Amino acid sequence: MTESVKDLRRKAEKAKRREWWLAALLLAPNLILLTVFTYRPLIDNIRLSFYNWNISSPTSTFIGLDNYKEWFTREDTRTIMSNTLIFTFFAVLGSMVLGLALAMVLDQKLKGRNFTRSVVFAPFAISGAAIGVAFQFIFDPNYGLIQDLLARIGQDAPNFYGEPKWAMFMVTFTFVWKNLGYTFVIYLAAMQGLSKDLEEASAIDGANWWTRFTKVTLPQLRPTTFFLSITVTLNSVQVFDIINVMTRGGPQGDGTMTLVFQVYEETFRNFRAGYGATVATILFLILLLITLIQVRYMDKENAR
Repeated sequence: MTESVKDLRRKAEKAKRREWWLAALLLAPNLILLTVFTYRPLIDNIRLSFYNWNISSPTSTFIGLDNYKEWFTREDTRTIMSNTLIFTFFAVLGSMVLGLALAMVLDQKLKGRNFTRSVVFAPFAISGAAIGVAFQFIFDPNYGLIQDLLARIGQDAPNFYGEPKWAMFMVTFTFVWKNLGYTFVIYLAAMQGLSKDLEEASAIDGANWWTRFTKVTLPQLRPTTFFLSITVTLNSVQVFDIINVMTRGGPQGDGTMTLVFQVYEETFRNFRAGYGATVATILFLILLLITLIQVRYMDKENAR
């Protein structure tokens, strides 16, 4: 009897070891790729931020925290941070609100809804650079679509390429239009999995549409909203292609300059790879902080 118990324990231990080795074998390729293409470049970027390096030079000079001191004391830092926050806030808000609204409409049994769903999602699959080029013709103050429509009612089109506030509106609108399909599809999938019994019960109790939406639908969509708030925030902070194609960070020098575009500007235009790495490190720390705050908030909500 004792021998059989020992044999069973040995077999259980062998089975656990086999499962561990199998898990390690399956995870190893992903961990190797993450290490080579994510963590190692991240560490190299942080290391490079302590150096003064012209990207065209084979040598670099260690300068400690001088790049960070310069970033915190430069006059354009406040403007660039402000641009990043404004763009991110309205891009996230616009994408999520409009995505939810479209999901609620197209979740109904409407004629042609499958075609409309495809049309809404299609821009998300198109390159941001291509969409930026297309929207240049829409916002052009001389011959663009908006100019033509406003001219028909005797109004002048805003100078989207000359005034910073209108330029920021232009790139934000373009980003929202491109990424609307992403939030729409995620919200639509979440809504199709909601419990219909709760909404029907609230309707029977006499609750109006707004009450059902705020008290029944939105609470059930909280995990989806949390997920989208993180992913859309990360995507919007890192947007580069649309800004590069449409404004190149201008007008007036830094009218639409964001942190991620400043990384490109300093590294590849000003040839200051060390300073560009500093901006990239600061951007990484900001995104990390935002993510940790959001995760902590969601953990508290789930614990209630």
